[in-house]
Amino acid sequence: MAIPADKPATEQFHNEDSEYLAKRTLKSGTAGWVLLAGLGVSYVISGDYAGWNNGLAQGGFGGLLIATVVIAGMYLAMVLGMAEMSSALPAAGGGYTFARRALGPWGGFATGAAVLIEYAIAPAAIATFIGAYVESLNLFGITDGWWVYLAVYALFIGIHLTGAGEALKAMFVITVIALIGLVIFAVSAWGLFESGNLTDIPVDSAAAGSSSFLPFGYIGIWAAVPFAIWFFLAVEGVPLAAEEAREPEKNVPKGIIISMLVLIVTGATVLFLATGAMGAQALSTSGNPLVEALDGSGAAKVVNYIGLAGLVASFFSIVYAYSRQTFALSRAGYLPTSLSVTNSRKAPMLALIVPGIIGFGLSLTGEGAMLLNMAVFGAAVSYVLMMISHIVLRVREPNMVRPYRTPGGIATTTFALIIACVAVIATFLVDRTAATWALLAFAGFLAYFGLYSRHHLVANTPDEEFAALAKAEEELG
Repeated sequence: MAIPADKPATEQFHNEDSEYLAKRTLKSGTAGWVLLAGLGVSYVISGDYAGWNNGLAQGGFGGLLIATVVIAGMYLAMVLGMAEMSSALPAAGGGYTFARRALGPWGGFATGAAVLIEYAIAPAAIATFIGAYVESLNLFGITDGWWVYLAVYALFIGIHLTGAGEALKAMFVITVIALIGLVIFAVSAWGLFESGNLTDIPVDSAAAGSSSFLPFGYIGIWAAVPFAIWFFLAVEGVPLAAEEAREPEKNVPKGIIISMLVLIVTGATVLFLATGAMGAQALSTSGNPLVEALDGSGAAKVVNYIGLAGLVASFFSIVYAYSRQTFALSRAGYLPTSLSVTNSRKAPMLALIVPGIIGFGLSLTGEGAMLLNMAVFGAAVSYVLMMISHIVLRVREPNMVRPYRTPGGIATTTFALIIACVAVIATFLVDRTAATWALLAFAGFLAYFGLYSRHHLVANTPDEEFAALAKAEEELG
């Protein structure tokens, strides 16, 4: 196995034949910007229905509001940075592809591993929420959630195996239904809104800066950050569809930016209206906040059933995301190459099935909240690395062809980088056990790369060729 002269001696690269790549090819041209925007919204839509409200117990309405504004700013800045990188480097690796070019094999794999932790664990958390929903609705007479976990993994992995075009269209329909549910909620909750409900949590006078607006003081803002992330978690996965999109250099940036703008509107709507309708104190411990905020009305029953569609949409789409991240890392040799083989419909079979089996196993713990916090840790680490990648590429490769350029340039992504670093620390503040488990998983990935896979990388895959092109341009320049 030869080491090309332009490669560092610490990693070993080799070229595979055309048959290798032919077995690892996705179906291109299956998605325009509308489906991509729908994909971005579907990743996140379940976060509007549940989970975010637990942040009220950490920071009160004021703390969660401030955290949400800051986190929304971080995500918007990050999305603008990723829009630029996806237009310049459209590949199924998404953040891994960007970091690979900017930070080398170690940085690329570290980013991909963090993203994979987020996307492999998040569906397990959502599966537990779906199970609880099905039981609460008394659907099919199911009283034991593990049957639901198995069913959703089997059903939606099966749909994904039929091909990306079919899966993205199904996701879009489910997402539209979930958005209709939010509209019904907003119209119904408007008449129940009372401003006094926003600040009904008793004030902790011992906390620095405490008030009715910030009942737990300034520290409550920080503690509410991981829950604010739930309003936007996984929207950054849109670039993973780059190899299956039409004109990805145009449609991926457009799709991810539009989806982010939609999510800002939906997040603000549920934060204000649900809290104002039910009260911050009662809502802070609710397992079904939108339904309980409507207080048993006819609309509540409708929203309750549609809420299941929101959870399904996010589960469905994040399965897509983990499969594409696994596919890209496997195709380039960072993970076992068997994981990237595609079927006759150009869907990556084992990249869908293997992480699904792991996720199903995690869902059996029933620890949805802990799994969610582990996913947030992986996400926050990946955000740090992706924003560093944008900054490095702007400085080191100012002449790179960028069909879309981030407004504000480095200043925009530097802001996102700073907030992402704060978010990583905040995950330990909220649930140290979950963050520690996620950190150990991340360390395990890095150990695998350091001990084995960095000696078995495939040079002629799209992500590695992007990096090789940068090296050649640097030598010529």
